[in-house]
Amino acid sequence: MTEHSVKISLKLILPLLAAIIAVSPLAIDMYLPGMPELAEYFSTKMPLVQNSLSIYLLGYAVGLLVFGPMADKYSRRTLVMIGLLGFILTTLALTLAQNIEQFITLRFFQALISSAATVVVPGIIRQLYGKDTAKGLSYVSMIMMLAPMIAPSIGSILLLDSWQMIFYVLAGYAFIVFIFSFFYLPDVKAAKTTVTYSVAKRYKIVFSNRAARFDLLTIMMVALAFFSYITAIPFVYLTVFKVSEFEFSVLFAVNVFALMSAHFINTRLVGRVGSRKMLRYGVALAGVAATSLLMANIFSLSLVYYVLAILPLMGSLSMISVNADALILQEFVEHSGTATAVNGTLRFGVGALAGPILAVSYDGSALPFALLMAGSIYLVIICQLIRSRQHSNVEEG
Repeated sequence: MTEHSVKISLKLILPLLAAIIAVSPLAIDMYLPGMPELAEYFSTKMPLVQNSLSIYLLGYAVGLLVFGPMADKYSRRTLVMIGLLGFILTTLALTLAQNIEQFITLRFFQALISSAATVVVPGIIRQLYGKDTAKGLSYVSMIMMLAPMIAPSIGSILLLDSWQMIFYVLAGYAFIVFIFSFFYLPDVKAAKTTVTYSVAKRYKIVFSNRAARFDLLTIMMVALAFFSYITAIPFVYLTVFKVSEFEFSVLFAVNVFALMSAHFINTRLVGRVGSRKMLRYGVALAGVAATSLLMANIFSLSLVYYVLAILPLMGSLSMISVNADALILQEFVEHSGTATAVNGTLRFGVGALAGPILAVSYDGSALPFALLMAGSIYLVIICQLIRSRQHSNVEEG
């Protein structure tokens, strides 16, 4: 295969990988507008329906732990096929649920099996892109971000028929991705090794890697900041600043655009300066933006100052995350699936703490949100400073 044909293949495969990863964001966001109708259909209270989202996240985290090590041993293409097929079947089964307990149980298994397809994607990108892994991840993330942007709107339109239609369409989407994956997804196998590792051994290798330790901690803190934003921003904009729902949707879309712009900038520069430098640029920008957000709260500044602080902050979070992901994957050639599982589980686990922390510190203002965002970023800075210090000591030694 010529160099030109390889480049063309990569351009074709990236949208497919993004479509595979988009399965979970669509499964999370498409049915949100239908929650009230689900509560009425199952004759239950709203909190139980909302719990189906938490159960989905739990199932996804468990799935990552199960399928991550398998991605380092078995065919990644096969895992994608299994994950998508399982997702299609459980999604269709959801339309037959007779009560909320069945619905919640099926949501758990829907998430668990879907993780088999998504956990292998970063490893595939790492093998296809090599040292340009961050560039490939940025392209995929940039394409995939379209899913959460349009999913709630799609769900609202489908509700004109019924809540079941949301899951019929979701299953149809997964079926299309399954067909394209069957014909076009290459069988990118895990790196060959003469040593056989148990699941426990694979996790031990990941957790004991000193070079990746502070990048993992960085991702955890970035996840805390990101989920703090997702959890608190409706309250901050709609309640504290009393913007209209239309204005809120515009502000939210602008911040998503900032995330996509950061990924695009990263794809343009990371090949020249490397993932480590791009991560440092992101950390520096995040430090300035988080401090600005904190100052806007302390001095009770107007909405425009919050927007101007949050915009670069969200962009910097995506830049830090994608480059830290790439650096971690480069440390685990034989264990990229396990590393992805650890990465995803820690990300979801720590991110889930944002809600309880914000609830405990609630005072009716946006200050707890700003403090949690700034505190998370300051911990990222500390992690990277310690990592740089240790790296300098190793080089000197």
